[in-house]
Amino acid sequence: MTKLTRRSLLKGTAAAATLAAAAPNFAWAQQIDELIIAYNVNLPSWDPTVGSSAVNPTIQGIYQSVFDQFILQQPDLAPAPGLLTAWGWNDDRSQIWMDVREGVKWHDGSDFTAEDVAWSLARVANPETGSPIQFVWGTLENHRVEDNRVIADVKQFDPTIFKWMYFLTGYVLPKAYYEKVGADGFEAAPIGTGPYMVEKYERNAYVRLKANENYWGGAPEFKSVTIKFVTDAAARVAEVESGNSHVTLEMPYEEFDRLKAGKLEGVAAPISDIGMIFFNDIEVMTDPNVRKAAVMAVDKQAIVDRLLSGYGVPIDTLETPEYDAYDATIKTPYDPEGAKALLAESGYSTDNPVKFTIQTTRGFKPKDYEIIQAIVGLWRRVGIEAEIEVYEVAKHYELRAADQLAPAAFYNWGNSVGDPTTSTGFAMYGPSPHSVWDGQDLIDMINPLWGEPDEAKRIEGWKGVSRYIADNALVLPLLQYVQPILHAPGIKVVPHASGALLPHLMTRA
Repeated sequence: MTKLTRRSLLKGTAAAATLAAAAPNFAWAQQIDELIIAYNVNLPSWDPTVGSSAVNPTIQGIYQSVFDQFILQQPDLAPAPGLLTAWGWNDDRSQIWMDVREGVKWHDGSDFTAEDVAWSLARVANPETGSPIQFVWGTLENHRVEDNRVIADVKQFDPTIFKWMYFLTGYVLPKAYYEKVGADGFEAAPIGTGPYMVEKYERNAYVRLKANENYWGGAPEFKSVTIKFVTDAAARVAEVESGNSHVTLEMPYEEFDRLKAGKLEGVAAPISDIGMIFFNDIEVMTDPNVRKAAVMAVDKQAIVDRLLSGYGVPIDTLETPEYDAYDATIKTPYDPEGAKALLAESGYSTDNPVKFTIQTTRGFKPKDYEIIQAIVGLWRRVGIEAEIEVYEVAKHYELRAADQLAPAAFYNWGNSVGDPTTSTGFAMYGPSPHSVWDGQDLIDMINPLWGEPDEAKRIEGWKGVSRYIADNALVLPLLQYVQPILHAPGIKVVPHASGALLPHLMTRA
């Protein structure tokens, strides 16, 4: 993180000149009453447990500002006590138990209780609720409260169940309030136990948050926060450069470098998100030669260096070096001549190219569209003609859930718990609503791993799955992201390795 300080700025004449230019901004930033954040995605729903928005990693920062998860996840991704202060299995793993934090209040002033935890877990376990992760929560049943402890029976052992309690959909909602107002009433006036309360919400425009002064984790420093929904990257840059917003994220890296060298400050830290291209097992993607050629033709390091200014880590599986099942020995090398040979075996060439559509967002992640343009250009050199279709990320979720993605579709996959089930697993397991690859051979390899109680055996099994996927080019992993965040001087931003931008972690420097 680049920070302006009096000591560093007074070093030399040039630095002194910088101080003169930066001082007004610093004083202005110190006087911020309302923190304004230019966010890169809209918020389509206030229920963080159901619907497609619940599995959008980018929205989680907004959800976590208002709602608490069962277990707190720290900026380095490590779990910590949250609304649950302790948790575990019984000796034979036929039950789980959770101790619930006392003294917590909902935003309406009512008491948070163990009943809220039991009800929240039972609700998302019910298929009729519409949780996209019901197949995880449904492994528990008979949720009950004993004093300040919640107990549930294990219907099907899932070694990752507690990890999900600080991941997607792992939020506690207010039982009495929700049952009183219903789904529509909750959408109109959501309440949680989180560090901020919803003060005003304009769909597709902004949300204004007010500090929860009674927050169990300590009241946030900024008492009022407005999050603007600014989906265009250039518009977000203009927001912070003009001073209309104090913080933004996910801009082109050359703009990040330019602005943090001037009057703004910035932090760029690796996060758990990866860029990848789904292959749907339809049309030409049923030909292994086409898939393998599509992977071999992409120079990932050149894309990171030239389009992302070096901010990124090329990857060859859906695991990053920080994930539990990362295997550095699995490689998918850049080999355009090998790609041409494979395509020739299937009757394709630069004169007779294989053709398909590739879908992508534009401006959702830094250089997302430009990355796909570059890949399409690399493909063209070996005999692949791909037509680009641009869509909003919400459309991607809709199409993916319906298994209607194009033969190729770019996406950023979030896996903030670093477990292989939540990266390789859900992305590549056919019955998962998050996968579009339906090969039975892969399904059969993955099935035993869902409930494998031996952790070492489970991780080795997932490494085997990753090798099979790479050998057969069932997906195109691209890179691990480095998240750029720009902010006004005088504000301290703590980056979260999940990629969540959390205003309650922001303070005055």
